[in-house]
Amino acid sequence: MQERIVYMDYAATTPVDPRVAAALAECLTLDGSFGNASSTGHSAGLAARRRVEEAREQVAQLIGAEPASIVWTSGATESDNLAILGAARFLRDRGTHVVTAKTEHKAVLDSCRQLEKEGFRVTYLRPDRHGIVAPDQINEALTADTVLVSIMHVNNEIGVIQDIEAIGRACRERGVLLHVDGAQSVGKIPVDVASLHIDLLSFTAHKFYGPKGSGALYVRRRPRVGLAPLMFGGGQEGGVRSGTSLRIRSLGSARRVRLRAQNQRVTRSASKTLRGRLLAGLEALGDVHFNGHPQRRIPHVLNVSFEGVEGESLIFGMPGLAVSTGVRVQLGNAGAVICAARARAQRCTCARIGALQPGEVLDLRRRRIRAARGLDRSSQAEAAESRSGSLSERGALQPPGTPTFHRRRAGGPMEPDG
Repeated sequence: MQERIVYMDYAATTPVDPRVAAALAECLTLDGSFGNASSTGHSAGLAARRRVEEAREQVAQLIGAEPASIVWTSGATESDNLAILGAARFLRDRGTHVVTAKTEHKAVLDSCRQLEKEGFRVTYLRPDRHGIVAPDQINEALTADTVLVSIMHVNNEIGVIQDIEAIGRACRERGVLLHVDGAQSVGKIPVDVASLHIDLLSFTAHKFYGPKGSGALYVRRRPRVGLAPLMFGGGQEGGVRSGTSLRIRSLGSARRVRLRAQNQRVTRSASKTLRGRLLAGLEALGDVHFNGHPQRRIPHVLNVSFEGVEGESLIFGMPGLAVSTGVRVQLGNAGAVICAARARAQRCTCARIGALQPGEVLDLRRRRIRAARGLDRSSQAEAAESRSGSLSERGALQPPGTPTFHRRRAGGPMEPDG
């Protein structure tokens, strides 16, 4: 039987809540609501349609929207693509300038690069040392040709929260659409699309205990935001996203939304307490640095740097513990600018922890990090000692199968984009 790991990479994905899984199972077999929601000429189709629309209402309530503004998608990546490509292409006659940030998710950055291939001009803003994009930066970047701004609400690597309300207000005053990637905020902190002045909002269920392949895009209706569709066929979702409505997609989002809304405040408080406890324990190890903004950050994500430790070494030295390292972050992607700057200056690696776990798990993590760092530094000494010896002598220093750990070189592979 596979050893159960201590999972602390909840910013990447979460396990499906058993109650959500039970609700989904009801839509897969003959005894459940398995019908095609577009086939409304019989009871099975009508039952399926009712469940899809009930789910749409529940998801809309979570973000303060009207149900008709929710478009079902396969996840935040598709939602990002539909929002950015769909809005920019629809408004092409009005302008061809788009504004975003260097620290956006790859789904946003790659969509913007596709627009550049189509003749659009994209401005990539650089955040400050904490990862914050100031509203004034947005204002200064807007031109008469700007049609869209895309800024994530919460950074998926370092957990900083952008001032979406101020950014949205600036965009609204200039008549520019605002798209927000809310994958790390919806279901975790309060989000109200009206008060935040959001025109398009992408999110996905698997970031808060729903199933993968289950996402949505909020599209403002008053006044209506136009989108050029990326998929064509049956005209579902108001013609914006064709394809048979998948109950797993809609019900998976809605069931978890209802459960999450009930416990959101308690979860945030518990996450903040555990995050503080973990950070205090890690800082006590020495040569540990916190990344991100000290106040404007989400409770469930902690990103820290460890001096003199290679990222792969840190992870490999902690078997059974699932975390992410900034070493693998794409250049120009979320958090890379901040992590790279620290890595160049201090030869350290960045690790992201996204979890809500019991206190004993946090104690375990601290012990394993201490052990991993000890392995790393002792192996470096062994490597230095063995440089003058023969190949066979160097091989004799460690038994077969022992991992080799390496210190990051200054100016290593984590260079920021531009």
